[in-house]
Parts: sequence; C-alpha cells; structure tokens
Amino acid sequence: MAVIHPFRALRPPAELAAQVASVPYDVVNTEEARELAAGNPLSFLHVSRPEIDLPAGTDIYSDEVYKKAADNFRELTERCPLKMEPEPSLYLYRLIMGEQEQIGLVACCAVDEYDDNTILKHEKTRPDKEDDRTRHMLSLRAQTGPVFLTYRGNQEIDTMVMEVTVIDALYDITAPDGVQHTIWHVPDPVRFVQAFREVPKLYIADGHHRAASASRARAFLKEQNADKHTGEEEYNFFLAVLFPAEQLRILPYNRIVRDLNGMSEEDFLAQVGKTFAFTEGAQASPASRGQWSMYLGGKWLGLKLKDESLLQAQDPVAALDVSILQENLLDPVLGIKDVRTDKRIDFVGGIRGTEELERLVNEGQAAVAFSLSPTTLDDLLNVSDAGSIMPPKSTWFEPKLRDALLIHNI
Repeated sequence: MAVIHPFRALRPPAELAAQVASVPYDVVNTEEARELAAGNPLSFLHVSRPEIDLPAGTDIYSDEVYKKAADNFRELTERCPLKMEPEPSLYLYRLIMGEQEQIGLVACCAVDEYDDNTILKHEKTRPDKEDDRTRHMLSLRAQTGPVFLTYRGNQEIDTMVMEVTVIDALYDITAPDGVQHTIWHVPDPVRFVQAFREVPKLYIADGHHRAASASRARAFLKEQNADKHTGEEEYNFFLAVLFPAEQLRILPYNRIVRDLNGMSEEDFLAQVGKTFAFTEGAQASPASRGQWSMYLGGKWLGLKLKDESLLQAQDPVAALDVSILQENLLDPVLGIKDVRTDKRIDFVGGIRGTEELERLVNEGQAAVAFSLSPTTLDDLLNVSDAGSIMPPKSTWFEPKLRDALLIHNI
C-alpha cells in the first residue's frame, strides 16, 4: 500500500513561474548555475546553489553557504512573492520533451515508508551529499525539489489523471532547454489518496539523496520536538512526483577514464582483447544490450564479449551492461575498483550525447570513453524488487523536473 499525503504547496504566481523554476541543483556545477541565474534575481538557483552569490572559491559546504540559502529563500518568498496554497492539495505534473510525454502525481510520501523499505531503492547514497541536502532542508525548513518516484501503471489512476488534465493548468511553461512543464491542481485529492492505497510498491527512480536527506531531517526535527511529536507533522513526509513506469525513459549513463592505467594504447587494446572482440568503425552508440562502444585514439571501436555466457547472469545486477563492463574491463584492465571513490573515472549523462565523449577524449581530459546501452525500467524494477543495489550512475532520466514550482515546508 502506498501512502500519499496532500500538502499546502508554497508556489510562485503563474506569471513569474518561468523565472523562478530552475534545473535540479545536482545537474549543474557552480559555474553553470551562476551562468544560468545571471540577470535573473528570481531564479531558484540562488537558493539551491547559493554559492553563486558568494565570492569565487567559497567552500560549497561552508556555514556561510547554508546561511545564504536561507537568506535568499526568505528574500525570494517576500519579493516574488511565493504564496501558500490555502488547503492541502495534490497536483499533476506533465513533462514533454520532443516525443517523450509523462504525467506524474505531485504529493508527499511518508518518510516511514522510505525508512522501512516500502519505498524501494536501487542506489547507495554518499554521506557528503546527504550531509549537504540535509543541512539545506533544515536551513530552509523546506523541501524544494521533488524525489522522482515510479510505480507499475494502474488503469484507474490513468483515467483519473486524464480527467484532471482537461481543466485549466496552474502553470504551462517551456524552459530554455525546450522542455514543457505543465502543472494542474487536483480538484478531488481524496480519490487519488484512495487509489494509491491499491498500489503495492513505489520505487525511487531518481533522487535517492533527496529522500535520504528528508529521512535525516525528520530524525533531527523529531528529536527537537520529542515532547510534542505526533507523526503527523509535515517533516514526516517528503515531496515527490509519482510517474507510471510505462511512461518513463532512461538514457545511457556513459563513462570516461582519465588514463590507461600506465599502459600504451597498444598494450591497453591487447589486455581488452583477451575478453572482448573488437569491431573497427563502430557506431558511437551500441546497437543493443551486451555490446559497448569505446572511443580511443580518435575512433570508435565496438566491443562484444568473446564468452557470451557472461551475459546470462541470473542476478539482476550482474546482468546489467554497466556491471559487465565494470567486472570485465574497468576493474581488471584499468584498475578501477570502486567507481564511487576513484577520481580517475567520471560519468556523462546520455542527454549530452556521444559527441561529449569524443570532445573529452580529443581535448585530453580523458584517455578513453565508453558508450553504453541504457538500463531499462524493467531492470530498475527487478533490481529494486530483489532488494539489490545497482552500480553507481546506472540510470539517467530525461526530462528532468524543475525545482521550486511546488515547495513543501517542513
């Protein structure tokens, strides 16, 4: 059973929504955020990446940064102004990027269900990133970007969604990247609350650190409120958008490696060739699962395992292309044991295209790049159902939700 919780959203007026809404904090670095927010004092990047308003070189985890976030949030609330929904509500959020369209329900979910694994995960989180978002939430006393959840589709919910989308939207904006963001207020939230009680499982698709940080923030606030805690306080719930899995699309999450582990290109290819067969003049994107494309020395090579029995792993994690590449090339040949901590490897989301891989290698920022087939939604659900964890950077979801269109105060 999935518990969803209507909430009183803090949100911008329709005429300013496009100026306020921003890309998620974790898809841009400081310089990219500063450039995106330039000339726009209402951009929520001033809150989610507040270091852009501090001197260059400021430690992004310093006390000064979190204080600036709180100050900027307070100023935005007053200046915009952001207004609170009069009644607890639910919303629909539609994303359109080219031919890709998906509609999710915006609600709050129970931290208890995250903690007890009723809401299933597929990634581990990093303590430093948890620390950052927990401090950010506590500084603002708000969750400003939703966790991206998914569930196996439900015909009753699909019908209810279609009924809501015929009414006038609260927001209908097209972001600079061309993605259309449309949000509707749900007239009868009780129907959705009841319908989701029949959904057996929710899965985190994207936003593991946001969810983990909401849990840590709840633990802190519960302790501070120990004498009066009831379990119904807003800090017991986290902001989420719930999409049916059938509507979602995962792009590949590609890899670059900065050096060849002390080998020449010739020696590196000889080592790789012990396990993989090469195809000269390969396409930049592999044609199917169980194949990889490798950019080295200015050209693409196709890779395919010589022993195809290695593709038949019963374990859902071991069967992933990212796992096979790790276990048969990145670790034994390039010496990358832990992709979470090894600074020699980096990851490039599929939205940037294989041209970005070529650029990084051609400019000397990487020695070799690997283009992968995307992980599928079935992979994600199966791994989560098995209680297993995917390798880091296995999934890249597009399009991305925007921060600050709907804010949950805690």
